[in-house]
Amino acid sequence: MKMKIVVLDGYTMNPGDLDWQELRALGVDCEIYERSSQADVPLRAADAEIVLTNKAALKRGEISQLPCLRYIGVLATGYNVVDLDAARERGIIVTNVPAYSTPSVVQTVFAFILEHCQQLARHAAAVRAGQWCRSRDFAFWLAPLTELAGKTLGIVGMGRIGMAVAEVGHAFGMNVLARSRSPKADAPAWLKQCDLNTLLSSSDFISLHCPLTDDTAKLINAKTLALLRPTAFLVNTSRGGVIDEDALATALHAGRLAGAGLDVLTQEPPAADCPLLTAPNCLVTPHYAWATHEARGRLYRVAVGNIRAFLEGKPQNVVS
Repeated sequence: MKMKIVVLDGYTMNPGDLDWQELRALGVDCEIYERSSQADVPLRAADAEIVLTNKAALKRGEISQLPCLRYIGVLATGYNVVDLDAARERGIIVTNVPAYSTPSVVQTVFAFILEHCQQLARHAAAVRAGQWCRSRDFAFWLAPLTELAGKTLGIVGMGRIGMAVAEVGHAFGMNVLARSRSPKADAPAWLKQCDLNTLLSSSDFISLHCPLTDDTAKLINAKTLALLRPTAFLVNTSRGGVIDEDALATALHAGRLAGAGLDVLTQEPPAADCPLLTAPNCLVTPHYAWATHEARGRLYRVAVGNIRAFLEGKPQNVVS
């Protein structure tokens, strides 16, 4: 049985390089919007049985205005944009797409780390400006370069992505420390589990992979930043809210850590006066770690598979 499908904000997943046809084939009608404001949601999804969303929120107010709604598919792993209690009360199935972006996020973590260690962009710009042509020597470098082997990588959060980052760090010859909400009984021998304070004070590189909860909100703050070595480099590809951005900017300006690589911020897009945009030695990218063509293709295929399973009466990846 086919139902009407509405995609509220499909642009970030598919700006035009993926084919919507497989999704269209599942619906008696399929309307795809690039973006929707909150005011748009009740109007655009008024007669839809199936709604897909990424960031457009479906809270109790919106759900109450959608009488035909039977299924919400979140085009992401996190599903805080949906009021699950309101959905359950109506018997609405809510699904997400877990684990689609792991390789891409891991790649971004080490892009930050390697850029910090090798400063590729800075040296390539110097060569383009003629500095190598004018050099008296066959090689030059503008700052000390860092080798990862033998350095300590601390990982906060040991889900799929955290564990994958640990494995790549181990492959680089790094010592790997980890802190998780609950100890991992099946962790490999080379992975040393410890408390947060030990991890922060002992690591050369720290990578955050924890969800944003009441316990992790501003986990990295003035107090915890004071534990870091002045040579430490902090990476965040989890959620912006796990860092107190003012405290991090202050620490960077004071030289209390060597730098940071951030793919997420508390407010996205950020305000022009976000303190991290002008903090020294702070690399900020636009929440794109998940967005390789391969990862977005996996996201799309799982989202379509979730709808197909629902229509067959065997829903999968259900979070409601």
